[in-house]
Amino acid sequence: MDIKEVQNLIKFVAKSGVSEVKIEDKDFKLTIKNKSDYVPTTQVVAPVAATVPAAIPQAPATAPVAPVAETSKNETDDSKYITIKAPIIGTFYRKPAPDKPPYVEVGDSINEGEVVCIIEAMKLFNEIESEISGKIVKVLVEDATPVEFDQPLFLVEPI
Repeated sequence: MDIKEVQNLIKFVAKSGVSEVKIEDKDFKLTIKNKSDYVPTTQVVAPVAATVPAAIPQAPATAPVAPVAETSKNETDDSKYITIKAPIIGTFYRKPAPDKPPYVEVGDSINEGEVVCIIEAMKLFNEIESEISGKIVKVLVEDATPVEFDQPLFLVEPI
């Protein structure tokens, strides 16, 4: 990897918003950390005087139970799905070209090895293939947005 490639990678990392990138090859190891999001941990805390009103109206202590049960039901439903994750950092594209239809839509059946999206990294368009067969349940990323390594892209119901 020459100096121009390293400089381009540094610019890409700065623009994409990722916090860290590690690249290893047989000849070298490269780690780029983006410090633009760095916030010092120093905190200033000002004392606040608390005032309590004489009479606070109390609301009835009944809380709806159904939404809580429904939320936990949705969480267990999501556990039966398998997530297709980004194998690299870059820009996520659902279509092979702006004028073409998306590779997959919600409800589509996919087979192992089928291309589900493209991730562009350093001007290279990498086709991302499914490692499982199943049905696309949810697309988790908007088209043409940056993604990080291991970021969930799709939820798939296995066949």
